[in-house]
Parts: sequence; C-alpha cells; structure tokens
Amino acid sequence: MQAAKKIISDQLSKIYPKEEIAGITKLIFEKILKLSGIQLHLQKDDVISAANLAEIKDIVNQLVQFKPIQYILGESHFYGLTFKVTESVLIPRSETEELVDWIIQDYTELAPKILDIGTGSGCIPISLLLHIPKASAEAWDISEQALLVANGNAINNKIEVNFRHIDLFKASEEPSKYDVIVSNPPYVTDGEKGLMHQNVLDYEPHNALFVPDQDPLLFFAKIAELALIDLKPNGHLYFEINEQFGQEISELLSSKGYVNLVLKKDLNGKDRMIKAQRPL
Repeated sequence: MQAAKKIISDQLSKIYPKEEIAGITKLIFEKILKLSGIQLHLQKDDVISAANLAEIKDIVNQLVQFKPIQYILGESHFYGLTFKVTESVLIPRSETEELVDWIIQDYTELAPKILDIGTGSGCIPISLLLHIPKASAEAWDISEQALLVANGNAINNKIEVNFRHIDLFKASEEPSKYDVIVSNPPYVTDGEKGLMHQNVLDYEPHNALFVPDQDPLLFFAKIAELALIDLKPNGHLYFEINEQFGQEISELLSSKGYVNLVLKKDLNGKDRMIKAQRPL
C-alpha cells in the first residue's frame, strides 16, 4: 500500500495540494480496495495486488489529465449519502449541502411539497426527502442524461422523486402547487471562466454552470417569475447564488414582490444562499 501511496503522491504533487492528495488517496483506496478508513490505517503495510495497482495507476493517469476524481470513480459524497455522477451532471459541492441543511431546518416538521429546478444528480431532492418526514418532491432538468443519473440515484437511495424533462423557459405554470422551490441554477458568468480550475472547465457540464456576462441573473429572474405562481402563498424560494450578486438578487426578488428575504453566508463567509417568501 505504501508503494501505491508514493505513486499517487509523486504524480499529483505538482497539481494538487498535499491535503487534497491525502483525500484523493483515501477515496481511491476505499473504492479499489473496498476498505474503510480504519482498515486502511490498520493495513497500511499490506501489499497491493498487481491488478489493484494497475487500477490505481490508471486512475492517477486520469487525474494528471485534470479529470475530477468523482467522475473517475463514478460517485460523489453529499450530505452523508453517496451519489453516482457522470460528466452529464455537476459534482455536488459543500455549499449546496449548506443550502439543503437550511431547508431541512426550516421544514423538518412541515411535510412540504418541493420542486427542485435544474436537479442534475438529484442530490438536493433526494437528500431533502431522506431528512424531512412526509415530504414529497418533483425535480426538473433540461438534460435527459442528467435525469437518467438522478433517477438512478433515487433508486439507489430508495427514494421516490417525480423527475421531469422540462425546459425552464418553456415550463407551464402550475398554480399554488409547491411549498418550497429550490434551485442551484447556472450562475458563473462567462467572464469568470478564466478563474475556474481546469478540471471544472474541461469536464463539468457548461450548460449547468455558465451564464452570459450581459444577463447574469437570467435563471434567477425566470425562476422567480414562475415561483410567484407555482408556490403556495407563504411558500419559500431558495437559491444557491454567485457570491458577487447577492445584493442584485435580493433587489430582483424584492422588485417582484417577495418578502422576508434572507441572504445567508456559507461557512467561508461568502454570500451563497438566499431565501424569499411568496406573499399572500
């Protein structure tokens, strides 16, 4: 096992920081060797088979090409759960876990009807249903490939979500149907592409990430309009947002009549979430 660790470290040391290499190494060993963290520690001096070592070398070769470890292994961990991921969906991130946790804290005892717009891997509705008793959820995505991934994740987690292939900009209105509408929409501007890591630019789906510089609130505006009709009175709209547009999104929602706005910082102190309530 020590030889394999050295191969991983030597190959990745110029690409990833030491702490990230340690995390990647743990994920690789857990996946290939089927060992828990404790077992890895106890068996750290064991000799790895030639077949397993070849698998590890293949993974490292892909990592050197900046392919994210989650896509290589085909799975990602989110809110204590495991989700299958492909290059058709975004890799779930910690900020989205914070958004999910916010909704759970608000709705734990209220059995809400939830709509997730732009569901990707399905991590948001699946996590919510597993933690909010008697909740129900519908989830939309424009990508049929993403919906296949999301549906598989729902099956694997033994959860029922009504997944629908819907283009947000052609969606029909469904008056007062939902208690909660949540979205992690595209919000990175084209002008910010130069700030993105190569593993994101080369592998994650651009249609789920980027918006035009001239219309950065495109998706927020459309979802806010739809939610004014589709939310039940006093229902809540939740967004994950681009940290630089917190004030603009707050003003957008206020201008459309939403009340009780809360702009929330993530664990890194950045404006990354917002909640608004549909008025009566």
